[in-house]
Order: sequence, then C-alpha cells, then structure tokens
Amino acid sequence: MTDIKNINDIKILLDTFYTKVLKDEVIGYIFTDIAKLKVEKHMPILYAFWDSVIFGTANYKGNAMLTHIELNKKEALTDAHFDRWQMLYFETVDELFVGEKANLAKDRVKAMRFLMQMKIENSNNPNFIQS
Repeated sequence: MTDIKNINDIKILLDTFYTKVLKDEVIGYIFTDIAKLKVEKHMPILYAFWDSVIFGTANYKGNAMLTHIELNKKEALTDAHFDRWQMLYFETVDELFVGEKANLAKDRVKAMRFLMQMKIENSNNPNFIQS
C-alpha cells in the first residue's frame, strides 16, 4: 500500500467510498432518495473538493456547508449518520492507502464533520448567516 499521491488516487478513494455509501443501510438513502445524488455529475465536484482539501489546490468552487445545511432541512442529519459516514470513510482510506496524506484525509474528515454539525445546528438560529 502507498500513500495518496495525486488526483487519480483521490478518484480511487472516492469511487470506492461512494460505492459503499450508496448501498449502505444507514446512510445510503440520504444520497439516493433525499439528495437524489447524480453520481456522474457529483463525482467531479467531489474530486475537486478533495484535491483542494488534501493537496491544497484551488480546484473546488462551491459551498459544501450550505449544500449540507439545505440537505438537513429535508432530512435531519444525525450523529448516527455522521458516525457511519466517518466510519466508512476511514475504512476506505485504511483499505487503500497508508501514509501522511492518508492520515491527513482522515483528520480533515473529523474536522469537517465537527464544522458541518456545528453549522447545521447554528443554521437554526434566526441570526445565522452562511456565505
């Protein structure tokens, strides 16, 4: 096993991860039934996002937090959902990669989870501003 070295490795990671997520009994329905994720359209966005997160590129243009705040309005995203998402992500990273960038990818997911849950919770405040 090697570390995550480039965008091609990110694609392998995300393709493997989303294969698991979409059929998962705990969170799969959120992606398929609630968000109605169109994989062929969404994956290039995710590749760019994670390329930016792991390698510091500026390829991602969007607001992932706002997207998830809007999703939470359709279906409450619970601790159990985030637990499962994080577990599947860690499992996938550990199955495919080892090294500094693999560890960074897992650290970023933990931070992202915390921030996302905090912003979702705060979005219920009438003074909340998301830009």
